Order: sequence, then C-alpha cells, then structure tokens
Amino acid sequence: MKVVDSYSRVVRLGEGLAATGCLSEDAMGRAITALQACAQKMLRRPLRRILAVATEACRQAGNGAAFIQHARDITGLPLRIIPAREEAELAMESCTPLLRAGDRRALLFDIGGGSTEIAWIRREGGTASLIGYVSLPLGVVTLAERANLCCYTPKGFDTVVDEVAEALARFDRVHCIGQEMRAGGVRLMGTSGTVTTLAGVALALPRYSRPLIDGKVLDCEAADQALRDLFALGRDGLRSHPCVGPERADFVLPGCAIYAAIRRVWPSSCVTVADRGLREGMLQRMMREEGAAPRRPPFTARHAAAPLS
Repeated sequence: MKVVDSYSRVVRLGEGLAATGCLSEDAMGRAITALQACAQKMLRRPLRRILAVATEACRQAGNGAAFIQHARDITGLPLRIIPAREEAELAMESCTPLLRAGDRRALLFDIGGGSTEIAWIRREGGTASLIGYVSLPLGVVTLAERANLCCYTPKGFDTVVDEVAEALARFDRVHCIGQEMRAGGVRLMGTSGTVTTLAGVALALPRYSRPLIDGKVLDCEAADQALRDLFALGRDGLRSHPCVGPERADFVLPGCAIYAAIRRVWPSSCVTVADRGLREGMLQRMMREEGAAPRRPPFTARHAAAPLS
C-alpha cells in the first residue's frame, strides 16, 4: 500500500454530547469543514471507491443520523454510522499484522474521544478473529468535559481509573482474559493518541515520529513512567510538550487514566504500540475486497478512507 495523500484534523465532534445528548452546532461545523477538505482532496484523484464512516459520537447522539445525512448532502461523501462491532473488526484488521509468532490471543484497546473500545482476538493459523468486544462510553473528550472531575489532580485521576477498571472487570469476567494472560501467549496492543503519546515520551523523542512508534514494543514499566512524567507536567507543560501540543493537552491525562485502568485489570510486561487503526483497517478491507471483485469503472472524482469520530 502506498499512501498518496493524508489529512487529519482534531474536530472534537463529541464535545458537549455527554451533557446534552446531541452534537453541538460548533462541533458539527468543525466536522463539516474537515470533511469538505477531505472531499476536495479526493476529487483531485481518479477514485474507484470511497469508504467514509462515523463512530461513537454519532452512535450516541440524538441528532447523529441527521448530521450524517446533512454531511452527505454537503460533501457528497457516502458517510454511514458503523456499529461498535464493525469498528472493533476494522481496528483488529489493521493491527493484527503487528502480532508475532507465539501470539495465540491479543487484547486490543482503542481510547477514543467519546468511547473506549476493547477487542479480544483469537489467532489461529495466521488468521485473526474477534472473540468479543466492548465499547465503553468513556473517552478522552467526555471525561475532560465532566463537571467536578479533573484528571490533573490525584483524586480525580484515581476516580476515573476506578470507574473504568470496574467496567473492564465485567468484560474480563465474561471472557476470562486475565486468566488467559497469565497462561501466556497474549499480546496487549494499543491504538490511540494516548498510547502513541506515552511511547513518544518514553522514547524521549524531540518530536513525534510515526516510523519510530508504529509497531514499537514498549516495556510497560517505561510506559508507566511516561504516564507519571506527563501527569507531573500539568496543563502548561503538556501544551508545550513536543509529543502533545496545545490541541491535545486537555485530553492526554483522561486517556492516561483509561490506560492505567487497562493496566490494572490486565497486567502485562509490555504493550505493542500501533499508530494505525480504523482508517488503515478500512483501507485494508477495501483493497482485499477490490482484489476479490471485478474491477469497477473509475469515479469521476483510487481508494479513499475517511473515518469520522
């Protein structure tokens, strides 16, 4: 696969969702602006197929479906809201190439803006399949917006860890994941801005570098120390940190609290860091299906994927 163009913007689509149950006008405006930029980039190339999806924020929002229809009308992109299981399957598809010989299971976590997805994966004969998944309505944006909760204080941070760990423990009891991890052959994998930031800090990178992060097997003790270092920085320090920056400073510690809960429920000696996820899974699925199907005539507008969350 050769990437010919890439575009990413932090739109915070789920901003205010927890309080109102709906997407806000400002958030929808930011998302539409970003989607228009994506559409303009796509129209410059001879596309055969477009896959564009929306995830948890639109699943939760009372006006999520209406927003998606509005976005379709304005941009021409064939957007659709995907269920949590499909989101987990796409993340699995993108990350399973990072598994190694001897890995019979994988526990994949994706800490998003409006939710956290956990995928429990079976690997047999080079093929990965989804055993189970859970989507928790706890993400970095929703937690950052909670009244009377501040992850910048030890008490607030621990409150989030306790809440997330309790929810994860229920999923663990269903699938006996902790028992499987103690038996060996289970790889802990993370795909999200939280875990890639922890890796960047642990490696003391002067600036974030995807080639140095994607597929990195990070010692969990080093990741835990990176978490402590980020917590000690405070808001101003996070804004100026080269692996964080002002756009993401408010969301790093809520993400770290979710990561700490994952570590509490499922202790592991290392975590594989994936700077890949939903978008790469979409691309891989399209290329696989394209290879199996008759070639289609080109759109007037090659393959393009646009996830929205």
